[in-house]
Amino acid sequence: MIENIFIYIAIGLAVLSAIFLFWIITLEIRLKKIFRGHKAQDLETIFVDLGQEIDRLSKKTEQFDEILKHFNLRLKNDLSRCHTIRFNPFADHGSNQSFATCFINDKGDGVVISSLYSRDKVSVYAKPLIKYASEYELSAEEKRVISETRTQI
Repeated sequence: MIENIFIYIAIGLAVLSAIFLFWIITLEIRLKKIFRGHKAQDLETIFVDLGQEIDRLSKKTEQFDEILKHFNLRLKNDLSRCHTIRFNPFADHGSNQSFATCFINDKGDGVVISSLYSRDKVSVYAKPLIKYASEYELSAEEKRVISETRTQI
């Protein structure tokens, strides 16, 4: 009976030893990640270095945020939408050699360029756009290309 108690105690101690051994190995692995090859007495230095690294990363993040704001402002003014339609202004002869092309930004500012092709000549027109409208009279094709460019995503 006493022998059985000693066996149970020995098994219990072996299980506890295995658990503690696993726990110690896990802690060692985690500490090696923290210390990164430094010694335990350098713990304060490690925390100071980590604090400085966090400060440096925070400054970089602020710089990147400013750069992104600048790019977003520029993108709103850039001609980011473009669309072209071809058409035949003279139904009795010719083909779809005439075109209207629209270049606009997100605010609707830009230009519409159109070309009328005939056997005798080619005429090219450029009309500035402000908020999807022009102070010059627009043809049906120019209005259509502006509308189609405006709906692009």
